[in-house]
Amino acid sequence: MCSGSDSPKESDMAVTALKRKPEPDLQPERKTYHATMLVTRAEEWCVEAESPEEARELLAQGLGHRCHLGERLQFEVESVEN
Repeated sequence: MCSGSDSPKESDMAVTALKRKPEPDLQPERKTYHATMLVTRAEEWCVEAESPEEARELLAQGLGHRCHLGERLQFEVESVEN
């Protein structure tokens, strides 16, 4: 007596499927590259001061903090590393 899974046809197909090599990918292999970017943004900064002049001086000294990241105005790829 022969069961459905013991049939010679199904067994031959299973062997053929195991021997079959996967078809090569048609798209080239993708890799990750790291880059150095120069980015110019318009950011909103905040500082506590007694007058706009003092605030301007404090901000020019690098004091204060960024309130909002702002929009990217310009960017340029400086280098790409392998």
